[in-house]
Amino acid sequence: MTHRWPIRVYYEDTDLAGIVYYANYLRFIERARSELVRAAGIDQVAMKAAGLVFAVRRVEADYLKPAHYDDQIEVRTRLCDVKGASFAMPQEVWRQDELLFQAHVTIVVLNQAGRATRLPAELRARLDAFTADVSR
Repeated sequence: MTHRWPIRVYYEDTDLAGIVYYANYLRFIERARSELVRAAGIDQVAMKAAGLVFAVRRVEADYLKPAHYDDQIEVRTRLCDVKGASFAMPQEVWRQDELLFQAHVTIVVLNQAGRATRLPAELRARLDAFTADVSR
């Protein structure tokens, strides 16, 4: 299942040439990941209160084509490889039918001490249900 998150490119997202500054793609995909987690029914504020947080462990990114000021782009995110303490989120940024950027992001669950810890059963169930829901 693919979660889709539309984004308009603003002037602040670009360099002097009107091209999206490369680091802003990481911001775009971060927002989309947060929205996917929210759509899966996971309350990250409640997670933090319980002593757990999601953290990015690894990002592999490829910049393929530039986005420009005022483009309407879409971040497409999938959730896969849910394991004991981590999961993967392949992400792509599209402008209509053009693939502009792609990344493979690994997320881990950290406890208050900053150590990787197993996904609680409730969170795991929500992630599993989201990956199985093909109607979104």
